[in-house]
Amino acid sequence: MEAIGLSRIVRSALLLRCCNCMKGHVYSGVLNVAKTCDVCGFPLAKHEAGDGPAFFVMTFLCLLVSALAGWVELAFAPPLWVHALLWPFVTLGLGLYLLRVVKAAMIGLEIKTLPENFKNKP
Repeated sequence: MEAIGLSRIVRSALLLRCCNCMKGHVYSGVLNVAKTCDVCGFPLAKHEAGDGPAFFVMTFLCLLVSALAGWVELAFAPPLWVHALLWPFVTLGLGLYLLRVVKAAMIGLEIKTLPENFKNKP
């Protein structure tokens, strides 16, 4: 296993790929981390990110969607039903994508910072 750099972690997280080989998938479902990489066999399931990604995504997304909703209101003044129809879909879509990216990045950071003798043990 070659050294995992920060740029590799960011690139693999954005592409939702294994940070070891950059080819396999990190997830086996929407938010379920795969047990192992389907290409290189690297164990991924033991590197769980916990609740950290959810906190960061909710905080960032709350600020972003609030700012966007305020800007749309001031710039276009749409009726209230437009806001009620638009923002739940924007929030859900961005939230799921960002949660997957941040969770993959935190798993990559955990793998990068683990001592070498713990990386490949089951």
